Amino acid sequence: MTLGCSPSPSPPPSPHPPPQLPPASSSFLPVSSFPPCRRPWGGRSDLGPRGCGWVWNGLCGGSGPDFFNSDCTTFRGFILLLTFFIYTCYHMSRKPISVVKSRLHQNCSELIEPTNDSHSINDTTWCDWAPFDKNNYKELLGAVDNAFLVAYAIGMFISGIFGERLPLRYYLSAGMLLSGLFTSLFGLGYFWNIHMLWYFVLIQICNGLVQTTGWPSVVTCVGNWFGKGKRGLIMGIWNSHTSVGNILGSLIAGVWVNEQWGLSFVVPGIITAAMGVLTFLFLIEYPEDVDCTPPQHHASGGLEENQDPEDLGNSPKESSLESATRGSKEPSTQPAAISFLGALRIPGVVEFSLCLLFAKLVSYTFLYWLPLYIFNVAHFSAKQAGDLSTLFDVGGIIGGIMAGLISDYTNGRATTCCVMLILAAPMMFLYNSVGQNGITNSVVMLIICGALVNGPYALITTAVSADLGTHQSLKGNAKALSTVTAIIDGTGSIGAALGPLLAGLISPTGWNNVFYMLISADILACLLLCRLVYKEILAWKSFLSRDRGYKEI
Repeated sequence: MTLGCSPSPSPPPSPHPPPQLPPASSSFLPVSSFPPCRRPWGGRSDLGPRGCGWVWNGLCGGSGPDFFNSDCTTFRGFILLLTFFIYTCYHMSRKPISVVKSRLHQNCSELIEPTNDSHSINDTTWCDWAPFDKNNYKELLGAVDNAFLVAYAIGMFISGIFGERLPLRYYLSAGMLLSGLFTSLFGLGYFWNIHMLWYFVLIQICNGLVQTTGWPSVVTCVGNWFGKGKRGLIMGIWNSHTSVGNILGSLIAGVWVNEQWGLSFVVPGIITAAMGVLTFLFLIEYPEDVDCTPPQHHASGGLEENQDPEDLGNSPKESSLESATRGSKEPSTQPAAISFLGALRIPGVVEFSLCLLFAKLVSYTFLYWLPLYIFNVAHFSAKQAGDLSTLFDVGGIIGGIMAGLISDYTNGRATTCCVMLILAAPMMFLYNSVGQNGITNSVVMLIICGALVNGPYALITTAVSADLGTHQSLKGNAKALSTVTAIIDGTGSIGAALGPLLAGLISPTGWNNVFYMLISADILACLLLCRLVYKEILAWKSFLSRDRGYKEI
């Protein structure tokens, strides 16, 4: 018997009985247990499985038993790392606009005009980049931000539906290549000397649409590989890609912002496109594609609340093998993708989606306007303001990990988010009031604000989305994961579009009013979770009362 499929015709049926499946102690699904030249997940031996990266095709097709005896933990770690880098690139390509804003419109009186410049002596906007050289530059910059974010919000609701029905490897690869292209085209406007607002708005709209391919796909891929176990902690660490991408985007953009600011976009665009190629070559969508055991929520015969206890005699690995064998004979038994309305009926989806709307409003306002705020209020240079703003993302890394760890320990996702949101409101007020009184105050408060603002945002978009996408009401159907993720993040993206837009409209009246708007949004996000927090508190009380009862017995 050989692993994999052979392109040669199948041999005549043998009079001897077929070989027995491996014992339940096996940690993988042997390719030899499936019919020749056919796989239960729909792949073909000559092309490789649909979810397996091009480089892995030979391995997925079966290169020998030694390969499949390797620990599947290595593959899980590889997928976690690869998806981390994928979404790091997505966020890295979004960040340069916030750094370059201070370069598109600046105080030209503080700069030395070049001797060979053709501008008149009385021209006070010679150093600005048209059309952002007018007094309404904040509104125009807000419109550029909003073009991306509105397109992103609209596209996100559609993206999850496509993500469940198309191979994620192709979907992600195409999205990254196009995202790299549009990010670079924005920067090329500098070298092509383009000064038309519609060009920058159109590029941002296109980039916003293609960037929606990223989040539902990477969350679905990670959800395919990891069960509920330590999901909060794992995804809290993994979700630091958002902050790492923002940091890298700020640092890369800062290198060229004072000279050829077009490179602040072109370089991240090239890196993102290159990562798209690596995604096509190496991404593995499903554990089954490399004969690894899937997480519990993928088993078709998963344990239900009313399941007969006698059915527990078979181990999960035996059930997986039997399910896989049945799947090869009955491909029609695969679960169908969930509808949009069906995903909305999952308990908690609406509350967390609306909470994320206001939480993301706050986070994205900081993302797009913090460097300009530091530039105007603290009077740092454009590069220094961009570098200092990365501390907010450093705090976001800490906050995401803390939120995941605490929510895993307490089993209270909503309560963890609510507490952090309550603490974030006074901290934002303090940062605006005294945060610019010395570099030490600014550094400490930026890190704390980043942790408290981005912690709930990170938890909802990762662990909460994965929990709801594999909710027990779905009875093991993991097809809802991409749609649920898209609904939650799509609703949040509406807030992400509103925040920078409102900041652009309110900031001319004073930065204090911008912070009042952010604090109000933070409080609303907290209030939307009250019902879920109440349910979690009741669950804790019930658990403690049962625990006391056991001790008395």
